[in-house]
Amino acid sequence: MRPMHIASVGVPRLSAYVARAVARPSVATASRCAPVTGMRAFSFARACHRDTAWLDRGRMTYEELKPYTEAPSGKITLIDVREPNEVAQGMIPAAVNVPLSEFGSAFNPNSYSENANDFERKFSFPRPSFDDPIVFYCRSGKRSQQALETARERGWWNARNYSGSWMDWVAHEKEKQSSEDEE
Repeated sequence: MRPMHIASVGVPRLSAYVARAVARPSVATASRCAPVTGMRAFSFARACHRDTAWLDRGRMTYEELKPYTEAPSGKITLIDVREPNEVAQGMIPAAVNVPLSEFGSAFNPNSYSENANDFERKFSFPRPSFDDPIVFYCRSGKRSQQALETARERGWWNARNYSGSWMDWVAHEKEKQSSEDEE
């Protein structure tokens, strides 16, 4: 019996068809898909199945963030991008710190596999995967916006910014404390 040649079963034609289908998605598919740009480590098909409901809420507010900090589930990673000397003033409960000065190298998708252990050793938590929900904050919201933009450009699409950041958090906590003291 003679071996069958791949061309005789039509595999090249099938792979060409698949390549054209991926390169030019139908209008119905494209409308449900987020754009796939930049250095993303996921496929077009995976990008089409994103749950953007959490992301579509826009900027994070104190009222939305507070329940996550009271009962952390581990589903959301809250990242403080302030420098260590600022973090010494305090942090939002359940937050972890990745200073903005180290953010670019820490969230480099090209170093994902070889430096994953280094990230965890350096920052004491595993680097979030590309699909994990992330909330960034800083002192007033400007640096966390920079971190958000960098993260999204590099493939961490499911990230939001706590717009008030540390200053807003402290103001709300003081207000809450003073209202409890009056009772």
